[in-house]
Amino acid sequence: MKIAVLVEDNYQVLEVWYPYYRLKEEGMQTIFVGTGRQEEYKSKEGYPVKEELAMKNARPEEFTGVIIPGGYAPDILRRHKEINDFVKKMSDQGKLIATICHGGWVAVSAGILKGRKATCFSAIKDDIINAGAKYVDSEVIVDGNLVTSRMPSDLPAFCREIIRVLKHL
Repeated sequence: MKIAVLVEDNYQVLEVWYPYYRLKEEGMQTIFVGTGRQEEYKSKEGYPVKEELAMKNARPEEFTGVIIPGGYAPDILRRHKEINDFVKKMSDQGKLIATICHGGWVAVSAGILKGRKATCFSAIKDDIINAGAKYVDSEVIVDGNLVTSRMPSDLPAFCREIIRVLKHL
C-alpha cells in the first residue's frame, strides 16, 4: 500500500511524523507529497521534511490513501488546485482520506465533507459544519473511507483507525 502524506511549511511535527512511521511499521510505503514550491518544508518548530514527490507528479490511482496533517500547512495546501483535486479524486475512488487537526481545511476545499461525520481542531469546527459535515467532538471519527481526528493527543486512535480502514479497502 502506498500512502501520500501531504506536507508544506508550518506543519505540525507530530501529525506528520507519527503516522508516517506508524504506517511504515505496518509495512506500508509512505511518501511525502508537497506542493512542489520547494524541496524541503519546515515544521512550526523548524524541523525539516524533504518532499519526495511534487503534487504535479502524484497520480491518485497510484495511492491507497492520503494523510492530511495539521498545523498551518493545510491553509497553504488548500490554495493549490492540484492538492484539492487529488484529495477529491481519492475520495471519489473510495480511497482513505485521513485528516487531523487543521487538516480538515483541505477536505473542506476539496468539497468532500457534505453529509459526512467528521471531527477536527475546535478552531475550524465552523468551517467543517459549513462544508456540510456533521461535526462530532471525539478523538477519532470514521465515516467510510474518511478518518478524522482533533489534535496530536488523538494520534494513537487516529493511526489505529487508519490502519483498520486500510486493511478493509
